[in-house]
Amino acid sequence: MQQIFNFIFKNSNRLLFLLLLAISLILTIQSHSFHRSKVISSANFLTGGVYERINNVREYLNLRSHNELLANENAKLKSLLFNIKDSTIIPKIDSIKGVSKVDIIVSKVIHNSYNVYENYLTINSGEKEGVKPDMGVVNSNGIIGIIDQTSKNYATIISILNKKSQINAKIKKTNHFGSLIWNGKNTGFVQLIDVPRLASVRKGDTVVTGGQSIIFPENINIGTIDKIFIDNETNYYTLNVKLFNDMTNLGHVYIIKSKDREEIINLEKKSKNE
Repeated sequence: MQQIFNFIFKNSNRLLFLLLLAISLILTIQSHSFHRSKVISSANFLTGGVYERINNVREYLNLRSHNELLANENAKLKSLLFNIKDSTIIPKIDSIKGVSKVDIIVSKVIHNSYNVYENYLTINSGEKEGVKPDMGVVNSNGIIGIIDQTSKNYATIISILNKKSQINAKIKKTNHFGSLIWNGKNTGFVQLIDVPRLASVRKGDTVVTGGQSIIFPENINIGTIDKIFIDNETNYYTLNVKLFNDMTNLGHVYIIKSKDREEIINLEKKSKNE
């Protein structure tokens, strides 16, 4: 113990300098958005590399389960193809509803949190592949979340299992809209709030994206209604929605890049300014 005190006393000036330097850096990062974004991007780069190496080992050990998932997805695609009247005709991208004005970037989840109130995922695609904040992320079962931060080779996603997440969604059968949130209680369920009492809702009805934003196209699957609650104060429904996705077990994902995104954003900015 005496040696520790002696060390601190001998190096008190250096230690004080390092302490003040650390405090000044923290204050600078917190008060300037540019510096804060650079630090977050650097952190994404470092942690992304570590997560990817860990994920490579995990994927090798789970090849069998991944093959089964791919086989199931191929079966679904084949069933769609076989139900086309003339299966020799390959449909054009522009003829598929909801995909006409977007590009798809394929990526892979290398880190996934789902046991806290504000959950994030990390994927192995970043600015180099054209990934930008506020892009929607889905897989073959439904929505995953929204891109939050990016670095050159990696990006983080705000999961739908995040209490800050709020996504426009609707009941597919009736087209009544609401806001999709998560109450932080169960990884298999989210909540659709502010659904008007005029809506005819039943357990088992499908909930999909509403299409009233530039993040997700319309009619992407989310889940099915499990329980129905009535908010007596607002006279709206709150619907417990069972997710199609198992958010604790995610692999490949698709990032949706809207071709009209910049045009819509610029137009809305002009309207607000005027």
